[in-house]
Amino acid sequence: MEKFVSDINSYFVRPLASLAKALIRSRRPSAAVAPHERPLIVMGNGPSLRSFINEGPDLRQGFDLMAVNFAANAPEFDTLRPQLYILADPHFFNGGDTDPNVARLWQRLASVNWPMTLWLPLSHRQMARPLAASLPGNVTLRWCNLTPVEGKGWLSRTLIRGGWGMPRPRNVLIPAIMTALRSGYRRIFLVGADHTWSQSLWVDDANRVVSVQPHFYKDDEKEQARVTSEYAGYHLHDILGSLTVAFRSYFDILDFSRSLGAEIINATPGSFIDAFPRCGYAQMPTLSRR
Repeated sequence: MEKFVSDINSYFVRPLASLAKALIRSRRPSAAVAPHERPLIVMGNGPSLRSFINEGPDLRQGFDLMAVNFAANAPEFDTLRPQLYILADPHFFNGGDTDPNVARLWQRLASVNWPMTLWLPLSHRQMARPLAASLPGNVTLRWCNLTPVEGKGWLSRTLIRGGWGMPRPRNVLIPAIMTALRSGYRRIFLVGADHTWSQSLWVDDANRVVSVQPHFYKDDEKEQARVTSEYAGYHLHDILGSLTVAFRSYFDILDFSRSLGAEIINATPGSFIDAFPRCGYAQMPTLSRR
């Protein structure tokens, strides 16, 4: 009986709720791109990305690259020269006046001198357009719907395939993978996707939840203070529930990617994501050609 109720929820209730949200909240997204054979590396900003970068440029030959969030502020950005980039957090569109890191990010994106596609959320289009006006002509702007789509079956897949939503985007890597699929990539490798948040999560003697989220670059004191303030008022069950959403979304992505005939491989050493098959850095070139 319990499995029957769970299946009803997964295949009917949650997809119908997602359809209602998509009808109310979603707007027409950028069109999907036809599949192509070139593989993509999606670079999360976890600490292990440093080891991938240190492997040298030979490892990255034959791949396109996708960067996320504050990666453009890292010194290595001009060397990596990613073909795709995505911003999803509202802070990137309303924090430029108060956060120098956001202002610097848009300055760095405005200085890109190679062909790059920048994905932004439709929900923040009004705020993003003035910022995007400073981008050079070689940066192509595309729009994605971050509306959560939950459940399994044809209805959920249809909404996701049409770009009307995606598995709940708790972490930027979720919309990164989904926009990569929408950009036509069918073989995707994840690096820097550590997701080891639970190892740096604790509660202090004042019952405040503390979450340290290290990146491959060093966050300055203002960014550390901003993250700390965002966690103020949250309780441990809130944080753990949010992590559950993120890790569940990867299984929804796996289900959808299989319907496309796409393959997502996690090449992040020590990653806590348990949805995708794994490989080491040395295996990536071989797997990308199969």
